[in-house]
Amino acid sequence: MQTTIEAERRAPVRLGQQLKRRKSISSMAREAEDNAGNGKMRRSLGLVQLTMISVGATMGTGILVVLGATVPVAGPAIWISFVLAGITALLSAFSYAEMAGMVPVSGSSYSYSYATMGEGIAWVCGWCLVLEYAVSVAAVAVGAGEYVNEALRTFGMELPVELAGGPSEGGMVNLPALVVVVLATLLLARGARESAIVNTVVVMIKAAILVFFSIVAFTAFDAGNFEPLLPMGAAGVTGAASIVFFSYIGFDAASTAGEEATNPKRDLPRAILLSMVIVTVTYVLVAVSAIGARDWTWFEGTEAALVQIIGELTGQPWIVLLFAVAAVLAIASVVLTVLYGQTRILLSMSRDGLVPAVFSRVSARTGTPVAGTFITGGIVAITAGFIPLGALAEATSIGTLFAFALVGVSVIYLRRRQPLAQRTYKVPLYPLTPLLGIAACLFLMFNLSWHTWLVFGVWMLVGVALYLGYGRRRSRLGALSKQQYIDTHIGRQ
Repeated sequence: MQTTIEAERRAPVRLGQQLKRRKSISSMAREAEDNAGNGKMRRSLGLVQLTMISVGATMGTGILVVLGATVPVAGPAIWISFVLAGITALLSAFSYAEMAGMVPVSGSSYSYSYATMGEGIAWVCGWCLVLEYAVSVAAVAVGAGEYVNEALRTFGMELPVELAGGPSEGGMVNLPALVVVVLATLLLARGARESAIVNTVVVMIKAAILVFFSIVAFTAFDAGNFEPLLPMGAAGVTGAASIVFFSYIGFDAASTAGEEATNPKRDLPRAILLSMVIVTVTYVLVAVSAIGARDWTWFEGTEAALVQIIGELTGQPWIVLLFAVAAVLAIASVVLTVLYGQTRILLSMSRDGLVPAVFSRVSARTGTPVAGTFITGGIVAITAGFIPLGALAEATSIGTLFAFALVGVSVIYLRRRQPLAQRTYKVPLYPLTPLLGIAACLFLMFNLSWHTWLVFGVWMLVGVALYLGYGRRRSRLGALSKQQYIDTHIGRQ
């Protein structure tokens, strides 16, 4: 009898059992401290730096890059699209804030899912985050090309067509996008603290140019530009909100800094919520002032709408030059902070054995995953150089929305399973807030186009194949015997 029990405990884990295995929060904390011998992350980020990572990864993306693509979809009501996307993100941000205080590690929603729904859902979430982060970096970087051209035009020059866009846009490569990603990668490899300092400075510049734009645009404000408010109907507003939602992933990037924050349980929830308020207010302000300055039909086909409006209203080439340069810096800030989040997600997945070990190797000199940063940056740079913005932005939104919905589920699960666990922040109006967050994310997902769902479906199939072919066999949690798993995880839930 005893022999039979021992054999059962040591038998290979079935796929269904492995998919359900959860990691205990205490084990995640221990692994974060030693990183399985691959080096320890340095805690050097305070509340200001964490908030700036959130704002840096968010503010400017939707306004500077996709305004020209979304105003024709929503019409003058584009500001309502930003409000709708912002409310959806804020509902998810409340859930993120609670989870970040409970699970202060680098994995963000991937780690939250692992602690609540098991390895299967965690892998799906992590795979969505790869789509969310890596693709959004490329999508934002693509927009740098037009702003570089705006700066060069003040000197009577312009980038050659071959270097201003990828093959599908009639060029060879989007050189500015590629260069921005490469420079961000090099800075990230130097260290989190150095990157945070540069990001904070650039965020200040970014905020200044957006406030400056709003002031100038309001001098030409015409209330008639808001009539009719909904020329494309409510469907246009929700459709545009679904597209611009990728502009709100900044707080998710902050949650990946759990192992580099000096006081993550206190500062991460504060940084997440504070950044959401700053970003949403700024987006709505700029959108309203832009529509007030120009009829909504004017935005059709524009890629650098704000700098064009500034140029037309001021008539001063030097102002256009400064604004265009600042816009490129703003885009670079988004690239820097979102790429930061991507490398930390991969670090956590690598620590669990689900992706190659190279992504969790931390340099003793810089305290950062240097090798993983260069690999990720290289792939993103190539993507940004050759794939157009539209396809990237929509694919990013669907991955982001799915991951955010899972965080809401995680909050509900832990409230039920571990009601007495220490929480430095609690979601207000529980369970209404997380349920509304989940519903809002699903609503925006269903408003995306069928080809975006097709891309998402193909992406998920690739993810399943990678898990079955690599992750399942190398999973550290899956390698544990039944008794080892019970001792190290079930007993610590």
